[in-house]
Amino acid sequence: MSKTTMSGSLERRLASADPGGSVTEAELARSGARSLSFLIPDAGAAPHEQLPAGQLDGPQTPVEDGPVVVSLSSRRPRRFVRRTLLLSAAAAAVLAGVLVAADVLVPGAQPGATAQAAEVLSNAAAATIKTSDPVVKTGQYLKIDTKAVYSTGTVTPDGTQLAWLVRTGGQVYVPADRNGEWIWNREDRVPDTFFSAAAKAEATTRPKSLTNKNVSLAGIQRAPRGAFYGNGQTVINGMPLDEGIRTFPRDPKALLALIYERTKGAGPSPEEEALITIADTLRTGVIPADLRAALYKSAALIPGITVVDRQATLDGRTGVAIGMEGPDGGGRTDIIIDPATGLLIGERNVTLKATADFPAGTATSWTSVATSVVDSAP
Repeated sequence: MSKTTMSGSLERRLASADPGGSVTEAELARSGARSLSFLIPDAGAAPHEQLPAGQLDGPQTPVEDGPVVVSLSSRRPRRFVRRTLLLSAAAAAVLAGVLVAADVLVPGAQPGATAQAAEVLSNAAAATIKTSDPVVKTGQYLKIDTKAVYSTGTVTPDGTQLAWLVRTGGQVYVPADRNGEWIWNREDRVPDTFFSAAAKAEATTRPKSLTNKNVSLAGIQRAPRGAFYGNGQTVINGMPLDEGIRTFPRDPKALLALIYERTKGAGPSPEEEALITIADTLRTGVIPADLRAALYKSAALIPGITVVDRQATLDGRTGVAIGMEGPDGGGRTDIIIDPATGLLIGERNVTLKATADFPAGTATSWTSVATSVVDSAP
C-alpha cells in the first residue's frame, strides 16, 4: 500500500508533526478533517480511531479511499487519538461553572497572550459585536464559501518522499431553517505548488479529483440539517451545533476552561489545541456575535499567542495575524482577523524550519472563509 504524506494544516488534522511524517491511505481515511467543521470540515467527531473509513471531522480534507464527512467546524486531522468527552449541554455548563469557581483555567500558570495580541483580540471582540449577524429570510440561504490549500504527497517505491500543495474548496448553503436541506458544492482538488520537479511529475500522474475508488466525490451533496454522509454538524469536539451555540458560556474564562477540558490530550499542546479549536469554531460562519466575542476574549487568555503580522494577506484579503509556535519551534499556527469587522478571514500553518519537503516560511496549509446571504442554491 502506498503512503500519503500530509503536513501543514493537515499536521493538525493528521497530527503530522513535520512534513516527513506519513500515514497509510487507510489511516488517512480514518482521520478527521475538520476544515468546514460546522458545515463541513473541526466539527467534532468520534475519536479518530473509531471513525468509519473515509470519515472527515471538519471542511473536507480530501481522502482517496472512502467517503468524507462534512462538518462546518472541520479541523485538521491529527496523528494522536483524541480522548472521548461528549457532554450534554447541561453537564457542559455545570463543568464550566465548576472549573471557573475553582479558578482552574489553564493547564499552566503562565499569563495569557502578549499585550499586543490581547489588544488585537479585544478589539476584534468589540468589532464583532458591532457587526450585524447576517439575516437569512425564508427562502434564502447563508452561503459559506471556503477555499483551502493543504500539503499532501507520497513515498515512491524506492523510498523517496515527495510532497506538494493542493488547492480545493467548496460552498455550503444553509437554509433559514437549519432543519431544512443543506447543499454542499464540493470542488475538486488540484495540485497547485511544487518544490521539486520530481514532486510535480508525481502529482501530475495522480488523480486530481477527490475520489472514492476512482469515483469523483466533487459535485453537489444534499442533506437535511447538514448531516452530510450521515453526520450532523458539531462544534468544539462533538457538541451538536445548535446546542453549542445555545449553551456555551459567554464568560471568556468559563469558555476557555470548557475548551481545555473538551480537548484534553489532543494537539501538540493544550494551548495550541485551544487556539485551533477557537479558529475552527469561528470558521463555521454561523457563530453569533456574542459567542464570537467570547471566543476572541478566551483566546486572549491563552499563553504564547503573539502578533505575527499586522498586514497579513490570505486569499486576497488583508488582516491582522496572531499566532502561536508549536512546542518544537518547527511550525506556527496563525489566525487572521479583519480588524474592521472582527470576522475571521482564515487560518494557516507555517513551517518555520526548512524540511526535506518545504522551505522555511512555507504556508503548508491555509483555509479562508467568507459568508453571504443569497436567494438561491444549486
